[in-house]
Amino acid sequence: MLAAHFSKFFAANPGLLHFAAHSHHPWPDVTQAAHARSWEDAATLADRKWARIFGAVIPEAQAHVARLAGLPDPGQVAFAPNTHEFVLRLYSCLNWSRPVRVLASAQEFHSFRRQTRRLAETGRLELTEIPAEPFETFEVRFAAAAASAPWDLVWISHVFFDSGFEVRDLEAIVRAAPGGSLVAIDGYHAFCALPVDLSRIAHRVFYLAGGYKYAMSGEGACFLAIPPGCTLRPADTGWFASFEGLSGRPAEAVPYAGDAFRFWGSTFDPSGLYRFNAAMRWLSGLGVTIGEVHSHALALQSLFLEGLAGLALDRLPVARLRPPAEFARGNFLAFDIDDAEEAQRRLTAHGVYIDRRDRRLRFGFGIYHDEAAVRALLAAVAAALR
Repeated sequence: MLAAHFSKFFAANPGLLHFAAHSHHPWPDVTQAAHARSWEDAATLADRKWARIFGAVIPEAQAHVARLAGLPDPGQVAFAPNTHEFVLRLYSCLNWSRPVRVLASAQEFHSFRRQTRRLAETGRLELTEIPAEPFETFEVRFAAAAASAPWDLVWISHVFFDSGFEVRDLEAIVRAAPGGSLVAIDGYHAFCALPVDLSRIAHRVFYLAGGYKYAMSGEGACFLAIPPGCTLRPADTGWFASFEGLSGRPAEAVPYAGDAFRFWGSTFDPSGLYRFNAAMRWLSGLGVTIGEVHSHALALQSLFLEGLAGLALDRLPVARLRPPAEFARGNFLAFDIDDAEEAQRRLTAHGVYIDRRDRRLRFGFGIYHDEAAVRALLAAVAAALR
């Protein structure tokens, strides 16, 4: 679809069949100049660069997120180098004088899952996890669980990292959560992969994602959208959370910004936001919508599954697709197979770059792929796994 705009990536990786857009997404060529601009600003402006970053770079990035996620106010958006910062900051808003009660799916990504399970080991957190399968009943089961107890935090992925399964009725889950619960949605595998419209739930949810995957801007550009009017005071707080008061007299109580800046940390490398703005500006300038990106990926997935069925490979049968093809999903396919590690090794030896999560091989489809690329992938898969 747009492979020519990734010429530097392909020139650096000749012959590589890169089908891991869900993991490390190639950066479009326009991000190179943006990365260089961040260096130039630092070199020419020194400390004065922060006036440009806070006055232009961050507001532009906030506006891109708000536009793409259906947020009513760009001021709802905070940034951090990674989503784990936001996990900790949200946890620091809870009442830890007793064990906190957390509801999540059993398929959450490690940035949340590892931290949460470690806290559960200490006895300070009580974790309830709802398994994804059977997929056809997941949303009903999760909503019922959300309504069943006074949770401190309800956490759910928009698209599951280990299967691509899309949770479609986020609104029902948000409605089911008790009024006093924090509700957080991990949107990393959804943002810029499929259309996201939070307009009906933005008043209630925290939504986090970042640039490493489908936003095509690499590390250091993660964001958290907070509900308008949020007055939480994260105990895990950095000095950017009251940046506007930095030059004033210290207050008796720790102050917080009135908008999403209350969830900021401290000094960070802004180059990711330069790249993010360039990638989003480029996509918008081409007139390419996220809906078209998703439709393109789904069409390529169908082409791949059709070809795979024709190959009838014992090592990679279509029947091992999780979830099955009829379910809504993000922009990658996951196959649950017994010898996933060996299959990945064979594919790598044949020039196919995908990734693996335990038993699951993940094949991602992006805007730099076309039908010819999928046919080349099928030929390589056949050679590797026969």
